[in-house]
Amino acid sequence: MSRAPSIRQRGRPRGRRRAAPLAALALASGLLSACGGDSGPPELTWYINPDSGGQDAVAEKCSTDDYTISTQVLPQDAGQQRIQLARRLAAGDTEIDLMSIDPPFTAEFAEAGYLADIPDDLQQKFSEQAFESAAAAATWKDELVVAPFWSNTQVLWYRKSFVDQTDLDMSQPVTWQQIIEAAEANGGKIGVQANKYEGYSVWINALVTGAGGQIAEETEKGVDAKITIDSEAGRAAAEVIQTLAESEAAPANISVSNEGTAGTTFGSDDGAFLVNWTYIWGNYGDDRLGDDIGYARYPRTVEGEESRPPYGGIGIGVSSSSKHQDIAMQALECLTSPESQAINAEITGNMPSSPAGYDQPAVQELFPAELLALFQESLEAAAPRTPTPYWSDISGAIQATWHPPSTVDQETPKESAQYIEDVLQGRSLL
Repeated sequence: MSRAPSIRQRGRPRGRRRAAPLAALALASGLLSACGGDSGPPELTWYINPDSGGQDAVAEKCSTDDYTISTQVLPQDAGQQRIQLARRLAAGDTEIDLMSIDPPFTAEFAEAGYLADIPDDLQQKFSEQAFESAAAAATWKDELVVAPFWSNTQVLWYRKSFVDQTDLDMSQPVTWQQIIEAAEANGGKIGVQANKYEGYSVWINALVTGAGGQIAEETEKGVDAKITIDSEAGRAAAEVIQTLAESEAAPANISVSNEGTAGTTFGSDDGAFLVNWTYIWGNYGDDRLGDDIGYARYPRTVEGEESRPPYGGIGIGVSSSSKHQDIAMQALECLTSPESQAINAEITGNMPSSPAGYDQPAVQELFPAELLALFQESLEAAAPRTPTPYWSDISGAIQATWHPPSTVDQETPKESAQYIEDVLQGRSLL
C-alpha cells in the first residue's frame, strides 16, 4: 500500500485531513542539512527541474543587493523530483527556500504542510496574472499555494499533405473519431502517449474532462474523495482509446508510446496526426517537416463538447522550513513575473503561465502568431489533472487498469473506479 501512517504536519494546517502519500517519505528520510553562514546577504536556494538554463537566468535576474538566488537541479524524472524534495522537506531541511513543483504534486505538498502560506495580496496578484488553468493547478482548498511560472499544453499537430487526402476541415473543431477514421482510411498513424506512465494518465484525464466529466471530485476529503471516472464521460474516454487501439491508425508501438516515440511516428512516412506539447514545433516545424506541419485545437472527445487540452507546467513554492520566508516571497514575485517567464521561455521553450508573458517581445518571436494564439486558447480551456494529495495513487491505479490500450473497453472505467477506491482505502496495493 502506498499510503503510510500519519506524521505531524509542518506549517499551518489546511483543515482536518488524513496523511497524504508524502508522509511515507518522512519515515525513510534521515537527511538534515547544515545551516548556512550568517555573513553577507542571505542566499536563497531554489531547487529546479532540469532545463537548458532558463531558471538559472531568471535566478540571476532576480538576485539583488539584499539577497542572491542560487539553484540546485533536481532529477530528470518528475517522480524522483517529488521524492527528493519530499524527503528533505519531511526532515525539516532549512536549506530549501524555493522549489519548482510539477502540478500533480502541488496539492500533496500543500496538504503535508511543506509550503509556506502565500500572503493574500500575492495570491490575488498571481491568480489574476495567470491563465485560469494555471491558477487552478496552483490552488488547493481555495488557496493559491504555489506561484504559476510556466505552462504547457497540447495541441493537435497534423501533416498538411495527409489532411489534403481527406475531407477534414481543420479550420473547424474535429473529434477523435473523425481523425481516427481519416487516418485509418488513408493509411496514416496517430501519435499518442499510451505507455504505462504519467503521460497516459494525462491523455485519459483530457478525454474524460473533454466529455464533461472528472476522474474524482470532493478531493478535499482525501482518501474519501468521490471517484467519478465510472461515468458517461469515462466511458466516452474509453471508447476513444478502444477505437484507436483497434484501428489501423494505431502505431505498432502504441502500448509503449511516449512523447518522444509519438513524435517519431509523426515524423515518419506514415505520420498523420499527433497530440503533443508545444515543443513539437521546434522539433519538426522549422526544419524536418517545414511547411507540411499544421496545428489545430486538441480533438474533442465527443461531438458538440469543447475539448479540454492537457495542462502541464511548473509552479514555484516557498518552503515552510525556509529561514528566509519573507525574502523568498519577494523573490517569488520576481521569479514569476511576466518578464521572467519570457526569459525562461526564450531559453527553454517552456511557455509563460500568463497572457502578459506571451505579450513579451521575446516570446512573440518564438512561434508563428497563429500558433501562439492557439497555445493561449488551449491554455484557457485546459484541464489540469485532478488536484488531490493522492494523485500519485489515483494515477497509478488508472495506469494499472487502462493499460495496455488494447484491453480498454466499456467496463474499464468501472474497474478503474473500484481499484482506485481500493487503493485509497488500503484494500489493494499498487
